[in-house]
Amino acid sequence: MRNFIFAVGLLLGVIFLASNFTEVEQITVTLQRGDWRFILLSVLLVLIWLVNMAASFKTIFHVIGIEESLGRLLVLTTAATFINVIAPSGGIGGMSVFIAEARHKGKTGARALVAGALFVIFDYLGLFALLGLGLIVLFRRNILGGTEITASIILFFMFTGMSLLLYLGFKSEQALADALAWLARAGNRLLKPFRRRKEFSEEGARSIAHDAVGGLNELRNRPLELIYPLLLALSNKLILLLIFFLTFKAFQVPASIGTLIAGTSLSYLFLIVSPTPYGLGVVEGVLTLVLRSMYIPVSDALVITIAYRGVIFWVPLILGAIAFRWVGKPAEKEPDTSPKTSE
Repeated sequence: MRNFIFAVGLLLGVIFLASNFTEVEQITVTLQRGDWRFILLSVLLVLIWLVNMAASFKTIFHVIGIEESLGRLLVLTTAATFINVIAPSGGIGGMSVFIAEARHKGKTGARALVAGALFVIFDYLGLFALLGLGLIVLFRRNILGGTEITASIILFFMFTGMSLLLYLGFKSEQALADALAWLARAGNRLLKPFRRRKEFSEEGARSIAHDAVGGLNELRNRPLELIYPLLLALSNKLILLLIFFLTFKAFQVPASIGTLIAGTSLSYLFLIVSPTPYGLGVVEGVLTLVLRSMYIPVSDALVITIAYRGVIFWVPLILGAIAFRWVGKPAEKEPDTSPKTSE
């Protein structure tokens, strides 16, 4: 069964790459026009960016009582990126990689789910810090529009909803269980016209709440250690900012720090709120328009956009496809040494 799941994942990856082959060719041609030294530095920073995310997961896992090596988490993080692209589900699809790994090692998948939720929350906080500056830049240049404001509001509600669930888990297990059960019922009602059977189990939701609270209780003993994933989330956005800067340097296009901050923050914002896989198509359009509104010639804006997305989208995707195959060869199963909560 495990091999079948990975075979399906790889098949979806092949289909995705084949259906976007024309874009891959366009990106390759565009990158060949740039200074290879800056392109190479950009690719190197993408690798550091992936390591940074793996380090963030490691610190979060440690806080909730799960120990894992950085190398293994790097493979899992990169594979999760691949899953989130070929089977977009708001980041939840990629968490299945961590949940499967946790269960293989005899740990509860709910704790891995908690770790994923914490990672997303810190990631959003890092984006808010950069996005706030980006929106100020757009406002001062009188080009802040309804699209950027609407997308920011959507991100805020996503952040608030996830934070609320974690808060309920801190408050009491029953409160979190009731909330997850309500979400399960709401999801079943929403899918009822399309599916005959219930897709979400209320009993399963309550079981997840029970296991998740165990991980959240670990946070009560080490709250100050959460500063590390927050700092890593901030550095994650700084790495993207540097990659964007190197893209401009590669094609000898001048840009102010305001342009770099606005472009980086908005591209990541629409990557999250876009309904397409990893913002494919949407981010390219938005970023080109934003750069054009900042008086960058449309030809340069298009080249910068294609090159930047080629590096931060396609490089992790290809590496993720390789890592996804490695995930099928998990490390040896370990006994669960996590502290147990009383029934």
